Amino acid sequence: MRLTCRHLPGASVITIDGEVDATTSGELENYLALARRSLDDHLVIDASRLTFLDSSGLSVLLAAAVLAQAHGVAVHLAGPHPRVARILEITGTIAMVHTHDHLEQALAAVERLTAPGITEAGLGQA
Repeated sequence: MRLTCRHLPGASVITIDGEVDATTSGELENYLALARRSLDDHLVIDASRLTFLDSSGLSVLLAAAVLAQAHGVAVHLAGPHPRVARILEITGTIAMVHTHDHLEQALAAVERLTAPGITEAGLGQA
């Protein structure tokens, strides 16, 4: 598994290349914790090169989603392979993360959510 990160306004973008399983999920968990610039940043995960995800990887994604929600932001999963997307659907994990077909769509969603006066639900603040 290879992990890379870049920072954009309001988001940390993590690319996962390879498989996330019991032998690599700890590395992913640590990387997510260290690579984020701020807990108030959305976490965008480019999953277009993620070829396999097991239950330990799902656990890492769920923990990241819960942490993000606690800080008023979200986890955005971009471009998951059909097999990975199916695992997310079957386990209900898909309800905890925003999924997008392409990275550009995820970044556009983050840009909309970080616009002044917009909340996670997409509603203007009172």
